Amino acid sequence: MTYSYTQISHYLTCPRRYRHRYLDGWLEKDSRAAMLFGRAFEKALAAYFLREDPGASLFREWTECQNQSLRYSNGDSWDRMLQQGIILLDRFCQEDRIRIRQPRRNLQIKFSRPLLPGKNEFVAYVDAIGKLDDTPCLIEWKTTSSRYSEEPDGLLALDPQLVCYSWMTGISEVAQVVFVRKRLVEIQYLHTTITDEQRQEFGQLVKDTIRRIESAEFLPHSGIRFPQNPCSTCPYLGLCLAKRQLVETALIRRPGAEGLGWLDELAY
Repeated sequence: MTYSYTQISHYLTCPRRYRHRYLDGWLEKDSRAAMLFGRAFEKALAAYFLREDPGASLFREWTECQNQSLRYSNGDSWDRMLQQGIILLDRFCQEDRIRIRQPRRNLQIKFSRPLLPGKNEFVAYVDAIGKLDDTPCLIEWKTTSSRYSEEPDGLLALDPQLVCYSWMTGISEVAQVVFVRKRLVEIQYLHTTITDEQRQEFGQLVKDTIRRIESAEFLPHSGIRFPQNPCSTCPYLGLCLAKRQLVETALIRRPGAEGLGWLDELAY
């Protein structure tokens, strides 16, 4: 069995959600504009480091989504998101704080790790390995409509995905480059250090989570409690409520999905 950070995250969020996604084969439809724009923007970043035209790349990739029935939020539209993306790319090029040598090798890098005992393995796709302000580090791209919190100092070190990637690669220095789409766009360059203790703890978390998955422990984690309502935004809500219309709106069925979990890493 192949596992990924996304699978572990799904299970820890709600084991029943994991079962719906990876065992029963229910997939969320690709209709969130923000998610599809993030994929297009990452391809534009890759074009920049490959010395191609990043603006043209973004326009080409985002145009493929133009006629889809997308779900926009926060007053977004196809045109507005494209304009924000072009401005962000221009600013990223001007600031010139990221260096990536041999981009064909050091962008979207696959790492795999055997999990013992048994024949399981863990797979991760790291966005980039390069330098931020001359500091060698592992780099993750993020596109968002609001700033990431930077206080208190050291908060970024608690990001479980960065801890996971550090555990997979053995790289302590990690960075997030956050492309903030708002009225006045902004790029955040966030850096932190992941400790050996954090990597060891994450490895233990992975082992414990996989043990529970393979023991078929899929009890639901109900999440309706104001003001935090994770169930209300979960794409699998229709399954838990037995609401066919909600299921048909948000999900599609793909048999055999339990073997495709590692593909989720390419979408985040």
